[in-house]
Amino acid sequence: MLALLVPTDPRWTKAVMADFDTFLVDHAAAERKASAVGMSFVVRYPDRTALLDPMIEFAREELEHFHRVYRVLAARGLSLAADTPDRYVGALMKLVRTGRDTRLLDRLLMAAVVEARGCERFGLVAEALPPGEMRALYEDITRSEARHHGLFVRLAKECFAPDVVESRLREWLAHEAEVVASLPITAALHA
Repeated sequence: MLALLVPTDPRWTKAVMADFDTFLVDHAAAERKASAVGMSFVVRYPDRTALLDPMIEFAREELEHFHRVYRVLAARGLSLAADTPDRYVGALMKLVRTGRDTRLLDRLLMAAVVEARGCERFGLVAEALPPGEMRALYEDITRSEARHHGLFVRLAKECFAPDVVESRLREWLAHEAEVVASLPITAALHA
């Protein structure tokens, strides 16, 4: 588990539980976008064969999460929403450098940090839910997110020197902490 530098404010869980339908719609969008991120690595870096199979599997798993959350939405009479910018991801993107290799390293580490925050927050949701199917869903998704952030760090270390990865990861974690502290608390996975 990546050691995030700041924990999620407990008020976030309260906001989510107070407006769970809004959270579910946002969660579905986040899963769909995560699947697209996995495929973007495949499209952008077809020559990095170490990435291809893991990213296809990642995209598939995130798409399955999207489908599972969509089924929950449909059962609750809710609809998917039009895409809206994710302020958290947008703020993180400001640290991504240009240049093919540096961009790849940064995108892998950004994905690791995003997945780590998702892991933490889905775990908080699971803990707040009563025992049952919904709690089991969020426990399962939490376990997946834990695997995912580890995957992105491992892939970064396969593509780049481990000391370079560790140094840049520290920068990413510090930046992510600043971003989390700057965003309002909403019933959304990120903001």
